[in-house]
Amino acid sequence: MSASQPQAIHRKDYRQPDYWIREVALDFDLLPEATKVTARLSVEPNAAGTAGAALVLDGEDVKLLALKLDGQALSAADYTVEERSLSIEKPPATAFTLEIVTEIAPAKNTHLSGLYQSSGVYCTQCEAQGFRRITYFLDRPDVMAVYRVTVRADKKLCPVLLSNGNLEEQGDLDGGRHYAVWHDPFPKPSYLFALVAGDLACNEDSFTTQSGRKVTLRIFVEHGKEGRTGYAMDALKRSMRWDETRFGLEYDLDLFNIVAVSDFNMGAMENKSLNVFNDKYILADPETATDADYAGIETVVAHEYFHNWTGDRITCRDWFQLSLKEGLTVFRDQEFSSDMRSRPVKRIKDVRNLRARQFPEDAGPLAHPVRPDSYIAIDNFYTATVYEKGAEVIRMMHTRLGEAGFQKGMRLYVERHDGEAATCDDFAAAMADANNVDFAQFKLWYSQSGTPQLDLAGRYDAQVGAYELTVSQSCPPTPGQPDKAPMHIPFAIGLLDEQGRDIPLKLEGAVAAGASIVLPVTQAKQSFRFANVPQPKAVSLNRGFSAPVNVRMPQDGAERAFLIAHDSDPFARWEAGQQYATELLLQRVADIRAGKPADAPYDAAFIDAVRQILQDDGLEHAFVAEAIGLPDEDYIADRMEVVDVDAIHAARKALRRQIATALRADFERLYAANRDTGAYSPDAAPAGRRALKNSALGYLSALAEADAGLRGQIAAQYRAADNMTDRMVALRLLVDIAGPERQAALADFYDRFRDDALVLDKWLALQAISVLPDTLDRVKDLMAHPAFSMQKPNKVRALIGSFTANTLRYHAADGAGYAFHADRILELDPKNPQVAARMLALLGRWRRFDAGRQDKMKAELQRILAAPKLSRETYEIASKSLGS
Repeated sequence: MSASQPQAIHRKDYRQPDYWIREVALDFDLLPEATKVTARLSVEPNAAGTAGAALVLDGEDVKLLALKLDGQALSAADYTVEERSLSIEKPPATAFTLEIVTEIAPAKNTHLSGLYQSSGVYCTQCEAQGFRRITYFLDRPDVMAVYRVTVRADKKLCPVLLSNGNLEEQGDLDGGRHYAVWHDPFPKPSYLFALVAGDLACNEDSFTTQSGRKVTLRIFVEHGKEGRTGYAMDALKRSMRWDETRFGLEYDLDLFNIVAVSDFNMGAMENKSLNVFNDKYILADPETATDADYAGIETVVAHEYFHNWTGDRITCRDWFQLSLKEGLTVFRDQEFSSDMRSRPVKRIKDVRNLRARQFPEDAGPLAHPVRPDSYIAIDNFYTATVYEKGAEVIRMMHTRLGEAGFQKGMRLYVERHDGEAATCDDFAAAMADANNVDFAQFKLWYSQSGTPQLDLAGRYDAQVGAYELTVSQSCPPTPGQPDKAPMHIPFAIGLLDEQGRDIPLKLEGAVAAGASIVLPVTQAKQSFRFANVPQPKAVSLNRGFSAPVNVRMPQDGAERAFLIAHDSDPFARWEAGQQYATELLLQRVADIRAGKPADAPYDAAFIDAVRQILQDDGLEHAFVAEAIGLPDEDYIADRMEVVDVDAIHAARKALRRQIATALRADFERLYAANRDTGAYSPDAAPAGRRALKNSALGYLSALAEADAGLRGQIAAQYRAADNMTDRMVALRLLVDIAGPERQAALADFYDRFRDDALVLDKWLALQAISVLPDTLDRVKDLMAHPAFSMQKPNKVRALIGSFTANTLRYHAADGAGYAFHADRILELDPKNPQVAARMLALLGRWRRFDAGRQDKMKAELQRILAAPKLSRETYEIASKSLGS
């Protein structure tokens, strides 16, 4: 395929298929090099389609062996096979059966899409368009069918045979083979089909639903790893109970299977009743998994389970509606984790993630609406915009309607669309109709890209005791959308009095939310007036991050420090600290660029505000750990017109060092007070204590270059750690400090875990994010290490992906980081275009940098686009990034 060939698909061109497939019988004879697939399809014309139209089935990298229509073999003149399709020009005008026999080679499938074999295990990944790599089919989400699947394989090599639904039959065959027959009674699109076959160990448990049905739960992993599945099983059971109690949604089959594999393009996949996971989101024990790993497992297990209703039972009509299932389900998994852990801390972490991943996407050449208007390769739209911003859209609905109103909308949505392929408009309509509200303007969140900007000005009228807040909204131009209409933005605020107490607020048309009030910002400029209030000491903005917007309002350091000390909303309290630090760092960057020293004294009031947080014993440990953290370098960069990576790094390093110097006694006290958390538990309270302890150690490490005692303390934590969280934190700090402690710890870590590929991914990643000058050379050396393989997506993400996230070293002025990145994309694209394309987007931010870096980044994009046989996935990202 040449770079000029790929064509965009547009949402406006959607129409129903000319044919439906109602039932599917699949028969697999599994062999690594020549798997035979027989598909028997019950096809009927769509009354709403084009009468007499050709039946065009999708297919890719499959070999057609035989084709029958109603039992009669078709001649070559009856059909046409092209690179990506099989066409029958004159199918019957009534329902008919089509039998298709294809051959595929799972062992050669490096794309890891469709049916592939990895480490001896057969596995499928069919979302978004992998089913066409198994057999010819109407591979689109609005074609929903009931599946019956027969799997045959060598019994010794593949004692486990799994597919969707219920196991109906199994038995032995001649020649040492055996079979299993699976039936899924619920209609589903082809992207939810799943098959797994291999020699796997199993952890089995059960769950009793609220109606009294017993559901068998099974997690399959490689032998020897079943002891690390306990937390995932516990998370699954808690997810099932939570979905019953919070949303009234009960599991609908008698069996739920999870399979964890080491080679997987995604995090996990919600195939009906047979979820397939990247094993990093299943395997955990204290020796090999961090607190963050445990939290990730809890979230991802919940996410995929919640898809049973919001994704499987109700799927999306077309791929432009991807956020219908993903945005809603991310919101649901965020709510679950908030209920399981600390709601304020979870919200802060989610916003950090949104700002790190989605805000830059919205501000760059790949910006697109939550519901995109076009795509070349749908695999490129599994983005932070579709997922995380999509979840924020759902959260804003929840904020506007309240919990009771939102649940009314959910019940109506399920009632209307269970068993159907629905749209984002369908979901919004259910929410609006159930609550008798108008969502017409609000739905602009689905169609307009970009991050809205709110500019605020406050004025207090002492004569009448009224406070007026004027809000102006705007949204910058994005590709294809130069002009934006005003959005409906639910904007939560609070006013604090002289004692730091919330001032009661009332306003017609606004929604009360605890001590906050949610303003309905709907115009380009509007004012909100609060009567009978005392003059506020401080204004608390976007409480709970009620809307995914950028906010600007003049607030000096004293007001931000007051909010840090007193704001009753935890998110706003954290945000006050982030914005205070951001302003200081941006000013210091400007000073550095003007020739002033990076280590000039910072604002003592900010350091005093950090001290107040450290000394407030009433705050939960996990919150304090978040509240004392500085905004990361990428966030600072996003606030600059022209990014200066060296000045940002120097400014942030200097501020960390000054905080550490001024508050050393506090950090040492907190470290000592939280060293002993008892027997390891990933639960919120002990994890919070570890987070605070390790945050304190992180600040102390800022002084370690000149303090051998502190280097020894960090190395001692590494050696004495009885859990991976403490060990990884110490190693993370050491990799940034040149010296014998660094080398000793890296060598020891490898020796300890040389036989655990998943843990060695951490070892690779830490070395790739080191700020030391030789990091790129180290990464190049590690590519030849036995721990690394370009064939393994997890390895590629750990080493190459981590290096590209290393702002300081990736953006080295000589362009070596960019050249290395492009080399890896070109190496990876023929093998696995999904992974290659997803790793490419960073080069598209070239417009944010100085002229020298711009030229080097553009040159690498041009080099990628000039490559022969570039995949559709990589072509789309590269061409849009370059602006071509």
